[in-house]
Amino acid sequence: MSVGIWRFFDGAPIGVVRETAAEVEELGFDAIWFGEYAGRDAFTQAGLVLAATSRLTVATGIARFDRRAPIAAEAATRALGEAYPGRFVAGFGGHLPGARPVPAMRAYLDGMDEAALPALPPPSPRPRRLIAALGPRVLDLAAERADGAHPYFVPPEHTAVARERLGPGKYLAVEQTVILDASPEAAREAAREHVGLYVRQAPHHQANLRRLGFTDADLADGGSDRLVDAIVATGEETAAARIRAHLDAGADHVCVQVLARTPKSYSLLADLRP
Repeated sequence: MSVGIWRFFDGAPIGVVRETAAEVEELGFDAIWFGEYAGRDAFTQAGLVLAATSRLTVATGIARFDRRAPIAAEAATRALGEAYPGRFVAGFGGHLPGARPVPAMRAYLDGMDEAALPALPPPSPRPRRLIAALGPRVLDLAAERADGAHPYFVPPEHTAVARERLGPGKYLAVEQTVILDASPEAAREAAREHVGLYVRQAPHHQANLRRLGFTDADLADGGSDRLVDAIVATGEETAAARIRAHLDAGADHVCVQVLARTPKSYSLLADLRP
């Protein structure tokens, strides 16, 4: 059973990034994940975090394939894998305007696999490669061309679907958002703000939620109570139960995104791990 921390570091000074990674490692979590949105290059940041820690697995969740050529992604993956054996996970995702997502990702993986890098042979062990997969076709691609999948913004019901689609031999690392140390009213407000951001601006998340049985009414006005509760676990008991539910549904690893964080949040979460 494996539990890590998921963070956005956009806008955070590098000193804060290093301190957070050191705290996550000290508390005994297995990994730290971070997204690539409007901040540092994902591979550069991964190298900085790896250098600031000694055993923690560092994972891109995700590195956007629309931001760099396949050969650049492969070269960076090999370099970090060589420098930090067994400690780097390369998660990929993103969207190319006007391109169909599955063919675009397949072509990108082809480019990585065919990259001409004779002076930089693949390290051993090779860093694990994951795809940000939600729908069935992308999950099939993850099963075929990657080591597994990294679904984001999903309930345990999706984890069960993903495990069935991937099969038993692939790695499934699932993001789960929690709020631990806020009043019920503040927790509900923060959870709805988080959910609303995705249901208003992310069509692929909307489509995935509809596949799981959520309706247009659930997606309206920042998300119904039913949807908000399905995506964000509020309170210590609910958070612990949700992590366990993902693991029971077939996840190999749950990376937990903590909203409304105070200095004690990570230590609380460390105590809640199954």
